[in-house]
Amino acid sequence: METVLKISVKIIISILFVVCLFKMPFGYFQLVRFAGMASFIWFAYLDNEKNEKSLVILWLCCAILINPIIKIPLGRTIWNIVDIVWALILLATSVKDFRSVKKSDT
Repeated sequence: METVLKISVKIIISILFVVCLFKMPFGYFQLVRFAGMASFIWFAYLDNEKNEKSLVILWLCCAILINPIIKIPLGRTIWNIVDIVWALILLATSVKDFRSVKKSDT
C-alpha cells in the first residue's frame, strides 16, 4: 500500500513540475517548492528503508536544490530544464516501483 501511495505522489509531483513550465503566479511556485521538498525527503526516507543508497542521495540533492528556505537562483530557463528532468526521473522511478509491486504480487 505504501508503494502505491509513493507512486501516486510521484505522478502528482511530476504534474506540478510540468505545470511550472507555464506562466503561473508566484504562490504556485512556492507551493511546488514546499511540496517538492517534502516529497523528495519522504522518497529519500522510503528508499533508505530499502537500502537504495543512490536514490537516497538523488532525492536529498533534489530536496536541497528545491528547498524554499535558502533559494538557489538558477533563472527561469534552467529551472524549466530541471523541472522536466525531475518529472522524467519521477515517472521513470514510478515505473520501477510499479514493476516491483507487480512482481511481489505474483
